[in-house]
Amino acid sequence: RIAEMAKLTQLIDNEVFRAYATYATIVLLKMMLMSSITAYFRIRRKAFANPEDVPPGKGENAKKYLRTDTDVERVRRNHLNDLENIVPFFGIGLLYALSGPELSTALLHFRIFAGARILHTIAYLTPLPQPGRGLSWAVGYVVTISMAYKVLKTGLYL
Repeated sequence: RIAEMAKLTQLIDNEVFRAYATYATIVLLKMMLMSSITAYFRIRRKAFANPEDVPPGKGENAKKYLRTDTDVERVRRNHLNDLENIVPFFGIGLLYALSGPELSTALLHFRIFAGARILHTIAYLTPLPQPGRGLSWAVGYVVTISMAYKVLKTGLYL
């Protein structure tokens, strides 16, 4: 048991793992923030998905609040895009961090991914004209593929 604890301590002392943990936390918090932004837009636009979400006292008028709104849907699509990209980063990034990359290379991957996801959100919610959003998505995607390639190259057991 002591040996297992020593291994865990070594992992926490690993600079690449700490860098991964830092940037994974940043992008996960950004993704979680999208829920609050969705709630904000639902309240601001008075566009609710469920009858119980409509503010009390609306009576027969409550049905008009059960609707979709273009701004709410934009935020929801952004959140879905985060789920499609940040979750794979979370898994592949962990494997990558454990594959023994150089700290400078790992930091470059993690920073570019986090920056690309933040820029993607800004481009999506502002909205900025294309190709800004598309390019920011592609940059993050390529970074994740690059890390996956390194993991496969390092420990190929196919």
